[in-house]
Amino acid sequence: MVASPEFERGITEFNQRQFYACHDTLEAIWVDASETDKRFYQGILQVAVGCYHLSNDNLRGAIILLGEAVRRLCDYQPDYEGVNVEQLLEQSMALLQALQQLPPEQTSNFWQQLLQKQSPTMKHDADIADLVTSCQLPYINRVLEE
Repeated sequence: MVASPEFERGITEFNQRQFYACHDTLEAIWVDASETDKRFYQGILQVAVGCYHLSNDNLRGAIILLGEAVRRLCDYQPDYEGVNVEQLLEQSMALLQALQQLPPEQTSNFWQQLLQKQSPTMKHDADIADLVTSCQLPYINRVLEE
């Protein structure tokens, strides 16, 4: 099955960390999708919105959306619509687990370090160093169809 150009654009936006644009793109697909596909698109949308919330210092929103996304995407493993769902889930769960341990006042700092994925340079950053190391921003990988 060949993915629609809109879905491909949504994946590109997701992988370029344009999470709000990805939301808009995939929402347009989600609205008209079959019930089976709806949950899949909604799961990816929720990962994107969770990351968007994280980028805006909304830790609670990020945790809620990532949790919902994980629940929705579980049924689509190992891959669906050419997406490596298993890997997306692993990355999303690792990020969710890190966020659940993150002190709310460290959200912005965590986001910046996650974007740069570098070791903390200031002493007060040491508190979140292990959390940053334990995860990454989710990335959508495509699977080869045989």
